[in-house]
Amino acid sequence: MAERWPAVRRGERAGGALVAYRALLGAQARAQTTYRASFVVDLTGNVGATVFDVLAVVVLYGVTRELGGFTLRETLVVVGLSATAFALADLLFGNVERLPVYVRSGLFDAVLLRPLGALPQLLLMDLPLRKASRAVVGVAVLVAAVTSAGIDWTPGRVVLVVLAPLAGTVFFGSIFVATATLTFYWTESGELANSVTYGGRDFTSYPVTVFEGWFRAAFAYGLGFAFVSYHPALALLGRADPLGLPAWVGWVSPAVALVAAGVAALLWRAGVRHYRSTGS
Repeated sequence: MAERWPAVRRGERAGGALVAYRALLGAQARAQTTYRASFVVDLTGNVGATVFDVLAVVVLYGVTRELGGFTLRETLVVVGLSATAFALADLLFGNVERLPVYVRSGLFDAVLLRPLGALPQLLLMDLPLRKASRAVVGVAVLVAAVTSAGIDWTPGRVVLVVLAPLAGTVFFGSIFVATATLTFYWTESGELANSVTYGGRDFTSYPVTVFEGWFRAAFAYGLGFAFVSYHPALALLGRADPLGLPAWVGWVSPAVALVAAGVAALLWRAGVRHYRSTGS
């Protein structure tokens, strides 16, 4: 019986942490929806961010039939996967971009003093619920794209069309966290971080065949953005990769996302250990 007590205490602590996180999330939801008209306006306004990404692609096809060897319907599958993944990641992880503000103001010191994980606290402290509309639009674009693309549906592709956006969410979330850790070494790193996160979003909105040379190699495979939307789209469409990679590459996005999450976790832990407080 005595041997069970440590496990019981760990379970109690985990339960207490969940209650605390739920309370923090509930407080944020109540605070953001207190002024309902303002919240609805913000919710509606955030739709534009995803809509404009889609329109930018459609406009390009107004002057060409193919882009990087892909038709509009095929490219919209890429766009739908990218838009859904990024919108969900921005909703769930995007708040970590405020880390420079928390570090400069000393608020991060208070976060570390609480008996809760630092990263979950940061993600829930100002969760941008208004961005939920972007995720809804992203899912709508993806559904419309895969419906009109003439995909030969198999059980594997049904699973992939669900898993790929979720894997992309984890991947983009990992990028948000990994780039935010630069703040622990350089508090003015925001623009550099944005060039990777938002630059990655723009990169994944197009077939990688649109890009060339070192830029494609760096973003597509060096950073792994090709596995967010391009390769899963090829697998869904049943297309061979124009760049010559084997067909199975289109099915490995969940594994790539897990690797990215592991790297982000290691970078976060190293950054927190490096942090030396503001002294305020």
